[in-house]
Amino acid sequence: MNLKYKYWYFKEVLSPKVCDDIIKYGKSFQDELAKIGGHNGDTAQVSIKNLKKKRNSNIVWLNDYWIYHHIHPYIHMANKNAGWNFDWDFSESCQFTKYSKKQFYGWHRDSWEVPYHAPNDPQRHNKIRKLSVTVSLSDPATYKGGNLEFNLNEEDLSKQKNKIVCKESRPRGSIVVFPSFTLHRVQPVTKGNRYSLVIWNLGYPFR
Repeated sequence: MNLKYKYWYFKEVLSPKVCDDIIKYGKSFQDELAKIGGHNGDTAQVSIKNLKKKRNSNIVWLNDYWIYHHIHPYIHMANKNAGWNFDWDFSESCQFTKYSKKQFYGWHRDSWEVPYHAPNDPQRHNKIRKLSVTVSLSDPATYKGGNLEFNLNEEDLSKQKNKIVCKESRPRGSIVVFPSFTLHRVQPVTKGNRYSLVIWNLGYPFR
């Protein structure tokens, strides 16, 4: 799919208070080491050692209305303004993520080649992830590294010219929306803690 815009962003649209509220709420729950999921929603069974070669971060799942209320308008605006106009009708649970020193997430896509098979969950059954959203919650002065990057050529991940550093995602309260099939990664944090919120938005497969 040839798209004019690889991502769409909104700079500092969430207030520091909202960011603080989300961080405080997320930290009120016991976090867990992030896993790698499969297309049916199940977690892949891999050793911790092997997992950390691909992904190393700590997460909490949140699904509170007030969080979606703050973010959903920007998903709709990005979908329209970027000219994607993807049909979607459901948001999965929000992933509150903490990246500490040396934690990262390697190159990956959020979507899979086949839809969810979840007959007991009609809001997800036969749907795919279409739009991904990442919300920057931390003051960029409190951490180093942890850049969000996109790759323009999945055939060659080694060439720097194929990579886009999403600098727009750094300011606190900024929201970045991108198609879920886009190859992306989070570079290792080298100092401090980076807090973010990720939401995947589903719809029936593209026609």
